[in-house]
Amino acid sequence: MDRASPERNPPKVNLQDITVLVVEDNVSNFVLIARLLGYLGIHCEWKTSGYEVVEYADLLPKLDLILMDIRLPYEDGYAALKKIRSSPKLASIPVIAITAEASMEQMQKAHAAGFDGFIGKPINPDRFPEQIQEILNGEPVWEL
Repeated sequence: MDRASPERNPPKVNLQDITVLVVEDNVSNFVLIARLLGYLGIHCEWKTSGYEVVEYADLLPKLDLILMDIRLPYEDGYAALKKIRSSPKLASIPVIAITAEASMEQMQKAHAAGFDGFIGKPINPDRFPEQIQEILNGEPVWEL
């Protein structure tokens, strides 16, 4: 594990004050993401579909970031993103696509749709904490 990364890119925010909504239908993927976020001290919420994601997010007292799979049951990430962007409370929250469909074409499609970043699966557990810190510091992350 590279412990130099946090010092090289120190968080500008207190990670213990961060809440991330993970929209992921695969339990194993969610568990990995939740553990990696927990390692950083980040509070994690979970939704298994894009369906009613805005209604769910509106109930959260605080939300700083949404990590969302693109292929979801009932309502995919693209449809959910449109609703998130039309919500006054959520429109400015960064939404990062996390998908197994990791290709340049999918990354460009996600960018055109209005996602704020892209992380391909499988998630690299050594790189993921740094990616999250970069995103929370306002830096773009577009990686296959």
